[in-house]
Amino acid sequence: MKVEQIYTGCLAQGAYYIMSEGEVAIIDPLREVQSYINKAELDKAKIKYVLETHFHADFVSGHIDLAKKTGAKIIYGPNAAPNFEFYSAKDGEEIKLGKVTIKVLHTPGHTMESTCYLLIDEQGKQVALFSGDTLFIGDVGRPDLAQKVSAELTQDILAGYLFDSLRNKIMPLSDDIIIYPAHGAGSACGKKMSTETQDTLGHQKQTNYALDLNLSKSEFIAAVLDGLVAPPGYFPLNVMMNIQGYESIDEVLERGQHALSAAAFEVAANETGALILDTRDAQTFTKGFIPNSINIGIDGSFAPWVGAMIPDIKQKILLVAELGREAEIITRLARVGYDYTIGYLDGGFEAWANAGKEVDYITSIDTAALVNIKSTDPTVKILDVRKASEYKSEHIKNAQNAPLDFINESMAAIDKEQTYYVHCAGGYRSMIFISILKARGFKNLIDIKGGFKEIKESKQFKITDYSIPTSLLL
Repeated sequence: MKVEQIYTGCLAQGAYYIMSEGEVAIIDPLREVQSYINKAELDKAKIKYVLETHFHADFVSGHIDLAKKTGAKIIYGPNAAPNFEFYSAKDGEEIKLGKVTIKVLHTPGHTMESTCYLLIDEQGKQVALFSGDTLFIGDVGRPDLAQKVSAELTQDILAGYLFDSLRNKIMPLSDDIIIYPAHGAGSACGKKMSTETQDTLGHQKQTNYALDLNLSKSEFIAAVLDGLVAPPGYFPLNVMMNIQGYESIDEVLERGQHALSAAAFEVAANETGALILDTRDAQTFTKGFIPNSINIGIDGSFAPWVGAMIPDIKQKILLVAELGREAEIITRLARVGYDYTIGYLDGGFEAWANAGKEVDYITSIDTAALVNIKSTDPTVKILDVRKASEYKSEHIKNAQNAPLDFINESMAAIDKEQTYYVHCAGGYRSMIFISILKARGFKNLIDIKGGFKEIKESKQFKITDYSIPTSLLL
């Protein structure tokens, strides 16, 4: 038997490869499936099953392409009704894979079709639970994502189902079982997830607040719902793609990998209304970019921020990228359902500049420069675009919180005529924020390189605890 976790950091997502006697099951695969096929070929094995724990909201699964390319059977637990061929497994049903067994445990709560898969080895010992978004390391799946399915499914009712699933299906299992979740820290599918990507059930019973046996059902519901913020807007759109089906990743890649000269790129932008997405490093972007382009760097939490900042997954996109990374970026866009990349700038931004095209810039200063500015003007306006929870923990005294997560609300609170100095934690999010607002006509936003980390380390600013009631947060 072989069990491998395939973890993708930018999505904080875990897929799983299970093999026994030349037969393979893949759990919650990513959109690009060739790596799973290659792995099975190296093992001289056949992919027999694609097991889905639920209809994912934060990424587009590779279940359909993988089934088409390998002949594998797609399996969901009870209550799933997708628009493609699949097998609906019953609660408690056992699926044979070589000499091992995978037992289906229906665990509604995160969604109504949520299902965990219990791995039983050749000797009949229960060894691992692939828990999807039902149980994370340090947390459980948020129960508010499926509440729009029907009027009866409120988040309180779903949280109650989750309580029952944990208490009746998961917690009775042996303490030495390994928990393999679908996500880790950084995913918007939970709020307190650990950076660890696996753990024993016994240790989770000791450390995971949601598995505290002293919690009554009502207390559990209150604890799970406390502190939830609105999910990214692309979540329901990804759910529908996972239910209804989608184009092959091969077609998406072929459409997106059109190299365009600077002149052709400009024509495409003007004639199609495509969004120009510049994926270079934030500080490289400041030194020169195509006017009205937005910056979301590829070497960060790229896909989730694309999903949060670009509301229409069918938006046409033109790419500005580091040379040689175009296919990677198109793939990572497709992971979250952005399938309409229509080309990229051949030769990168340098080709645009060399062609004599118009170039825009963003001013970026270091902390020392900000100290000098503040010494002559104590009323200088500072925007902190981190999450409200980060701001609540600590922030520069008198800084205004304008979370990137809620950029439209944040933008409404900013005076276009005023100059603002903008920071996040390290410089990634502040550049997304400034580039989007600059494209909307805000000309007086200045980036603070290195973000709050360097500001705090400088010890030149008074750092204060959060003092405004939660109800007043943007």
